[in-house]
Amino acid sequence: MEGGEVNKAAITIKDVAREARVSVATVSRALNGHENVAEPVRKLVLEVAARLRYTPHAAARSLSSRRTNTIGVVLPDLYGEFFSELMRGIDNVARARRQHLLVSSYHGDQEQQGAALRAMRGRVDGLLVLSPYAESPGFLTDNLPQALPTVLINTYLPEQDHPVLSIDDHAGAMAMTAHLLEAGHRRIAFIGGPELNFDARERLRGFRDALAAFGSAAEGIELPGDFDEASGHRAGQELLAAGALPDAVFAANDMMALGCLYAFAQAGVRVPADVALAGFDDIPLARFVHPSLTTMQVSIAELGDKAATRLLQLMDGNNTETAGDKQTLVPRLIVRDSSVPPKGGTR
Repeated sequence: MEGGEVNKAAITIKDVAREARVSVATVSRALNGHENVAEPVRKLVLEVAARLRYTPHAAARSLSSRRTNTIGVVLPDLYGEFFSELMRGIDNVARARRQHLLVSSYHGDQEQQGAALRAMRGRVDGLLVLSPYAESPGFLTDNLPQALPTVLINTYLPEQDHPVLSIDDHAGAMAMTAHLLEAGHRRIAFIGGPELNFDARERLRGFRDALAAFGSAAEGIELPGDFDEASGHRAGQELLAAGALPDAVFAANDMMALGCLYAFAQAGVRVPADVALAGFDDIPLARFVHPSLTTMQVSIAELGDKAATRLLQLMDGNNTETAGDKQTLVPRLIVRDSSVPPKGGTR
């Protein structure tokens, strides 16, 4: 530092401000990720803080600002590529704003999720919640900390009081079913997801609506699933045991489609020569299996990014939209090798 050495154990925000030749307030805004700091100034402050090895005193900062600089994230599970991609999008935004993440999963238990939500009180400045129980009367009002900025992900609330970011699962499932029908497939099996899951219900509804719109020439077969590879594998085995395979299988997510693909491969059934196969989500693995998987592309990381960005707007008091606004991401059909049209027309 110019003018002499500084005792690194006693470095304060004033030392950073003096070295960067800016005000203490500017240093505070830059370190806390506020938008009203010019980018060159922000970079200078961060460089000086790193060089001086300055670390803000988290407890003191929380007491003075009444903020924890932490975002709470409550999810049904942390297993699988959907949740890892969602967290990647959330984390990218949080890191850019120098926010910490406090993450909890409840593995499908309503009481555990309620406890997780209540445990966030006083520990976070805002919440991101993906919950199949949000529709249950009183669940959110009983468990969400009052006045805590909250954004819901993939949740259906007709008269929601919180912003909601969702995937248009119904439209995506209709588009995929239409693709399979247009390819000449008429007997289509659908592997569903958990009954309480909003995405699963909407994808099943889209499948049914697309078949109904096509008419009596199309037949749907519905099998249960749980959004994991094991349930997709079980569904594939069930279809094999039935004797006559359908023309195509549409799994409500890619993980189940991959499990089904493995069951078919074990039995020597060729995809797509013997049966076409499609999924939903476009997880990274979908393009690297053989055959590559036809799917509905959902930018899961973008969903997390947008949800975290919306939450930060609420936390900053920058609420230009109504509290109950809704944003919807529309999936895109990605046609790959697993659903090419059957040779010679319908089976």
